[in-house]
Amino acid sequence: MKYIGAHVSASGGVDQAVIRAHELEATAFALFTKNQRQWRAAPLTDDVIAAFRAACEKYHFTDKQILPHDSYLINLGHPVADALEKSREAFIDEMTRCQQLGLSLLNFHPGSHLQQIEEQKCLQRIADSINLALEKTEGVTAVIENTAGQGSNLGFRFEHLAAIIDGVEDKSRVGVCIDTCHAFAGGYDLRTEETCEETFAEFERVVGFRYLRGMHLNDAKSEFNSRVDRHHSLGEGNIGKTAFSWMMKDSRFDGIPLILETVNPEIWKDEIAWLKSEQQS
Repeated sequence: MKYIGAHVSASGGVDQAVIRAHELEATAFALFTKNQRQWRAAPLTDDVIAAFRAACEKYHFTDKQILPHDSYLINLGHPVADALEKSREAFIDEMTRCQQLGLSLLNFHPGSHLQQIEEQKCLQRIADSINLALEKTEGVTAVIENTAGQGSNLGFRFEHLAAIIDGVEDKSRVGVCIDTCHAFAGGYDLRTEETCEETFAEFERVVGFRYLRGMHLNDAKSEFNSRVDRHHSLGEGNIGKTAFSWMMKDSRFDGIPLILETVNPEIWKDEIAWLKSEQQS
């Protein structure tokens, strides 16, 4: 079964994200459990946690259908010790918040070397950061998102994701989320069924579908292999609709959150309905 939804706002409380996903007729959703552009947030209260869990139960969302995202400020591969420590503490807090809410996944951007340390050293720092977070939390899987490769961001090659996973001690609690816009901008073609087959055959060879925990379904304003992260609505960008139709018919993408981060929330409901219809066509 496909779980299809969008990254919805948690304004007014995390329980409101559940309601917004239901209103979209989604079967999955993503959210921030705190303000994604601030380092600190007030701890989750018992009332907030209870309201979120009750909303999930009411609208039939399980932890397998929800893909929370961490703060954009966090850099688990930071070359500077003090900044790395700050990022690690913030990431552990994000993992803890997910644990408290009964969530089992946390999606994050791997990190950046900032032109100050070697790529391999940065990848190892990211793995070490994940190991620290897994030691201090329970039940939450760290889900590494591929990037478009802008600036000094790592994670735009499948080999980067595999290297991070290789350095994680508990393989049962690490996974990946593939963003289609990022993959396309990072040099993985998705414009035809043939190129989709080739790209995901490479993903299976280098990383493995056993680690796939979620997808971000985004078309791309950016050009192929441009290393520029610019999302677009499905079918309106340089990827086109073929890739998304193809994924809806492939059972390897069953049972994980498939999340829209497309640019026009006004048509998310229509995009979700179209993706659902492509499963049967």
